[in-house]
Amino acid sequence: MPLIEVKDVTKRYHKGDETITPLDAVSLNVEQGEFLSLMGASGTGKSTLLNLIASIDRPDSGSICVDGTEITRLSRTKLARWRAANIGYIFQTHNLVPVLTAFENIELPLLLLPMSRSERRKRVDIALRAVDLLDRAEHYPRQLSGGQEQRVGIARAIVAHPKVVVADEPTGDLDPTTSHQILDLLKRLNKQLNVTLLMVTHDVDAAQIADKQFQLDHGRLVQTGGANAPFVEASREHEAAG
Repeated sequence: MPLIEVKDVTKRYHKGDETITPLDAVSLNVEQGEFLSLMGASGTGKSTLLNLIASIDRPDSGSICVDGTEITRLSRTKLARWRAANIGYIFQTHNLVPVLTAFENIELPLLLLPMSRSERRKRVDIALRAVDLLDRAEHYPRQLSGGQEQRVGIARAIVAHPKVVVADEPTGDLDPTTSHQILDLLKRLNKQLNVTLLMVTHDVDAAQIADKQFQLDHGRLVQTGGANAPFVEASREHEAAG
């Protein structure tokens, strides 16, 4: 059974009299430990799909199951608890709290979980070690480089040992050298920690490091590269059934 099952998901937005459909009956299966990249022009629904899988938004129709839980059926309260325990999010602009140290920023997701202070400290230390920032634990964001800030953001995303980590343009604000370092780090975490990782990117080279590459085009999801089945439309099964 796949870790993530997206089935016939459609999402629409209304802008005046216009209806925009960034996702049109999209289906996708993601196995435990896979690394997927998602590309497409601006406004094609890449971040929309990411946010639906992360339970930040809801589809208009279709279902999304993560590790056997159909998140599209959960109440708002249950969804918030589920998200805190199961999803890590890496932002393009880091989204660090400037008045908190690196340690405290990484600890934030754990404050939402039933966990002792000593267990939180242990988890944060492990996350800091994973991103090679143990020596920056007491530094504030203003004292860190852009690459170090993004490493803190990645540590924050993995500290709760989530089932899925989603990354929305994680190298978008970084120079090429730092971008390469961050992508290497993501690949290492994916392989060493068996983290299931979904990444939205505009960078073709960044997309290539993933196990499978997909592109969104006119609301449809197409696999463009990677293991087993390149150039296969992920929603083809739905179309055949229709």
